[in-house]
Amino acid sequence: MAPPLLPSSVLFLLHIALLPLVPCSAQVGGSCSSARDCGTGLYCGSCPAAGRTKPSCIRNLAIQPTSIVKGLPFNRYSWLVTHNSFSILGEPSRTGVERVTFYNQEDSVTNQLRNGVRGLMLDMYDFNDDVWLCHSLQGQCYNFTAFVPAVETLKEVEAFLSENPSEIVTIFIEDYVRSPMGLSKVFTAADLMKYWYPISEMPTNGKDWPSVTDMVAKNHRVLVFTSDASKEASEGIAYQWSYLLENESGDPGIVPGSCPNRKESQPLNSRSASLFLQNYFPTMPVQNEACKENSALPQMAQACYAAAGNRIPNFIAVNFYMRSDGGGVFDVQDRINGLTLCGCNTIAACQAGAPMGACKDTGAPNQTPWSSSSSTSSVNGNVYSGTIEFKTHPTAGASNTSTCSFALLLSLLLTVKLFASFMH
Repeated sequence: MAPPLLPSSVLFLLHIALLPLVPCSAQVGGSCSSARDCGTGLYCGSCPAAGRTKPSCIRNLAIQPTSIVKGLPFNRYSWLVTHNSFSILGEPSRTGVERVTFYNQEDSVTNQLRNGVRGLMLDMYDFNDDVWLCHSLQGQCYNFTAFVPAVETLKEVEAFLSENPSEIVTIFIEDYVRSPMGLSKVFTAADLMKYWYPISEMPTNGKDWPSVTDMVAKNHRVLVFTSDASKEASEGIAYQWSYLLENESGDPGIVPGSCPNRKESQPLNSRSASLFLQNYFPTMPVQNEACKENSALPQMAQACYAAAGNRIPNFIAVNFYMRSDGGGVFDVQDRINGLTLCGCNTIAACQAGAPMGACKDTGAPNQTPWSSSSSTSSVNGNVYSGTIEFKTHPTAGASNTSTCSFALLLSLLLTVKLFASFMH
């Protein structure tokens, strides 16, 4: 005799209850065939350079640390920066001449900002009686290295800040502009002066910056640094290496286990400045190699942290920022902000108003991450007394995938039983 079947009404209710679990989106590292298979802030891609040819879900959206932990000094946070933000693949020539140069990014500055980038590296030159963004050489912009008038990109920044009144953007200018008041004119034309952080209020001698809350309240939401020291006196634009430390850019900045300072910068372990910019990109950008390069960032963050005397980077500058074999630069930024702001392994585990080390369950290990005892570790600005491991832990993606698979299988079994009960 066949076993008694559950009443069809009970089976039907169980089936309905499970339906919301079935169309689960894959998390980081989960298999996919299109972006629709992936959760929010992810896209479907692969990384053949790292031997990962099977498509999987990859992060392309940052968590803004100030959305979780508010009110701390600006130099307590870590922000994502795009190197040569304007040098965009597929950007049509504006000079009528085919462009011959290297490319470092693959989406618009507006999209970079929407995806959580909060720092832009812009190379500015005199060109065609205006200030242009060029990826050039020997301090000269040519019609085959020019991209766009700088004011157009700066207007994208202005539009973003207008739409997002609590966000702060930092601009690093590789400055080849020699026309009198050239930078001031272009920032004024872009209507960014209303957000300008005045140089007179920038901290010196390694002191803390104001809190992000105070900066937003005063509308000091654009920080601008120039590589030309003379602009500080002539135009009131901060000379970059008076206010931040920086490691070497290009190939010297990605040598495993090494993190030399840029020659213009003070030594990385100096306490003369309270901001630290970590460059992490090769001299010759290759789009298809970027996923492998960006996935190796934790090791270089570790090396630079040690070279800087236990100082975490406030800015991390990369090429092709969305490319990785999983969490990429976004996971490293989350890790750094988690350490800085709440003593957790990721910013996603931080809880507003909670004491240091009180971490929310995110499905991954969230214990206080210093390898030394938490009772002897401390933070002063962005400098730590403890030892930090920057390598991220696996996300909860695997458990999410298995839950979805189990729910789908159970739903299918219930469907069969429900059909069988109706047939009887």
